[in-house]
Amino acid sequence: MMNTEENEEMNMAAWLVGIKNLQIQPYDLPPLGPNDVKVQIKALGICGSDVHHFKNMRVANFIVKKPMVIGHECAGIVKEIGPNVKTLAVGDRVALEPGISCQNCDICKDGRYNLCKKMKFFGSPPTNGALANQVVHPENLVFKLPDNVSLEEGAMCEPLSVGVHACRRANVTPHTKLLIIGAGPIGLVTMLAARAFRAPKIIIADVDDSRLSIAKDLGADATIRVSTNIEDIEKETAMIHEAMGESVDISFDCVGFNKTMSTALNATRAGGKVCLVGLGQPQMTIPLVPAAAREVDVIGIFRYRNTWPLCIELLKTGKIDVKPLITHRYKFTQEDVEKAFETSAQGGNAIKVMFNL
Repeated sequence: MMNTEENEEMNMAAWLVGIKNLQIQPYDLPPLGPNDVKVQIKALGICGSDVHHFKNMRVANFIVKKPMVIGHECAGIVKEIGPNVKTLAVGDRVALEPGISCQNCDICKDGRYNLCKKMKFFGSPPTNGALANQVVHPENLVFKLPDNVSLEEGAMCEPLSVGVHACRRANVTPHTKLLIIGAGPIGLVTMLAARAFRAPKIIIADVDDSRLSIAKDLGADATIRVSTNIEDIEKETAMIHEAMGESVDISFDCVGFNKTMSTALNATRAGGKVCLVGLGQPQMTIPLVPAAAREVDVIGIFRYRNTWPLCIELLKTGKIDVKPLITHRYKFTQEDVEKAFETSAQGGNAIKVMFNL
């Protein structure tokens, strides 16, 4: 049983128990440590990785082998704090960074904690996630929200962090012209982050007209409808160059397929960069030799690091508005949990599906 200020109630969570099988069941939390906070989750968004787990019980090499609480894009209200917690108080509205690194390995000590092999990440097997009434999390991964940033926006700090980290890795500046392949949630937050980094021109390519329309409304300078046919790369590259009017300095592949990565490599200028953000395929066959001959740098990202303070500041100052990305909202009931994941899995006009708990 979980103690609250008013009464005792069972902490419930959405457990993934099989393919396309989510069940709201009791969830016993670990004890509150001296540096931990207990957070009542109030807003949680569904990520593409959540959908992959829902549909396949796996994402790449992360395999769900036993029932697991799902979800990691979250924000809520502090309900209890450990005795050593200094920066937070009961009642604070907060956003949670979902990954707990070991902080002791060479990678963590080098500052690249997102690559820690011992990372415990909400909703990534075997670590339970945050689609629950309450969770326990370390103080240093819980960030207070300003009064003018909503809890839904706080939950959006997680996907936005992917875009911010990608822009940092690729070194987006006021002088870099960008191609973004993929107008799903990650492609769109990458575009918003790149604009906040003052990228002067951004083109977005996708196979879906409705998502391209959303990208245009959110500020893309041009949108290009592409196909899934790899034989169309040359023609589509010419369309990209014509729309840009000059060279593409950086391409972000926010999909991660043979065709999208090949297009990015083909479209990017000599001496430019291609940043692989999406991980649609576990293995790729792509034309690296022609890209290498033009000294196109290929970089990748994995999640993010040290992004929450910047994301919160960008939301607070209005430099980024993530609210238009939230297209669907659901309650935390068995029926709504099932509907929400089916809606998110269908894609189309469902950009970010959000739970209000």
